[in-house]
Amino acid sequence: MYVSEWENGKRAISDRYAGILRKLLGATDAELRGAATVQAMPTADGYDDLLSRIDSASTVSESMVSAFNAQTELLRTMDRQMGAAGLVDQMTGHLGALEEALNFAVLPSARRPVALALAGASTLAAWQAIDSGAVERAWRHYELAKRAARDAEAPMYLAHAMGEQAYVLCEAGRPALGVELVRDAQRTLGGDGSPRLRAWLHATEAELCAHAEMVDDCHRALEKAAECIPGGSEDRDPDMLSIFLNGSHLARWQGNVLALLGDSGAVTSLYDALKVMDPTFVRARAGTHADLAQAHLARAEYDDAQTHLRQARLLASRTGSVRQRRRVDLLSERL
Repeated sequence: MYVSEWENGKRAISDRYAGILRKLLGATDAELRGAATVQAMPTADGYDDLLSRIDSASTVSESMVSAFNAQTELLRTMDRQMGAAGLVDQMTGHLGALEEALNFAVLPSARRPVALALAGASTLAAWQAIDSGAVERAWRHYELAKRAARDAEAPMYLAHAMGEQAYVLCEAGRPALGVELVRDAQRTLGGDGSPRLRAWLHATEAELCAHAEMVDDCHRALEKAAECIPGGSEDRDPDMLSIFLNGSHLARWQGNVLALLGDSGAVTSLYDALKVMDPTFVRARAGTHADLAQAHLARAEYDDAQTHLRQARLLASRTGSVRQRRRVDLLSERL
């Protein structure tokens, strides 16, 4: 009854229920209530308040920026293991604090470190929004990340935000446009950037090419990714902390792309990747089971596909991933 009255505008959502629904649905307060937060009217003379905020922003120290980055890292870890839906309030507050610090920082020496922290946090928030099915919020967060990266004069962060934003276009049914955006990100990076980021951009291009049915371009991009990836088991990029990529991760990604193409060789790559996958990457593990289901479907191995779909559905439900559940539902229709 309450849901019906909320949807028909007969009852306002109370703060108590809003707090529950934000965590359940992965929605912000403005999205949930259907209206933007009302801003207080400015006073006639607001210079004292303005200068107070500028002074506060100018005192943002290196330790405070480190605290911002530590909070982003904590949210990234929680998201990886538990999913994004329950983190919407924390993420909204975190971005708000970073934006506040950046908006009133005057000199470049104060702005750049805060802008860099905001760029990293915004891309995380955007990916969480994609996972929660909030595509418009995701797009706005990526635009914020790109502005922050430009402010920080950080082409790596700008290229990464552009590469992830291409997934929004792909999810919206425009994978070819997403391919162009990824290639523009590669041009933005140029010859700079870490090898892992370059490999990540090529692998992203390959995945979007597979969705766009650009088969030859897809294989070329996979080859370039394999050429760029550093050797060894280390997967964290010290220059781009949101990138986790090594040979094993790339093998899983290659299996995902081959599964999208209907290539029977995807199964071997995916099983090898599943054996060595970090168990804390719960959402990624759900994606790998979905990839295996798709690969088995391409080989008409329906029992195996069903087994992996059950695992994918279980893990997607555990993290609350709308994106993964949608994919599982689409694959289930093919059984």
